Amino acid sequence: MSAEIVNLRQFRKKQARSDKEKQAEQNRITFGRTKAEKNLTKALNDKAEKTHEAGRIEPKKTED
Repeated sequence: MSAEIVNLRQFRKKQARSDKEKQAEQNRITFGRTKAEKNLTKALNDKAEKTHEAGRIEPKKTED
C-alpha cells in the first residue's frame, strides 16, 4: 500500500513543459494563418456586417 515516489522538481518541470506545449498549440491555431486566409476572413466578416446593416429597419420619426 505504498505510493509511488515522485520527484517534485521533475514533476513540476514536466508539467511546465506540458503547459507550454498547450499554449504553443493554441498560438499556432490563433496566429498561424496566411495573409490570404486573414484577408478572406476579414472580407467575409465585412460582407456579413453589411448584410446585417442592410436589413436594419429605421424607426419612423414623428414630429410633435
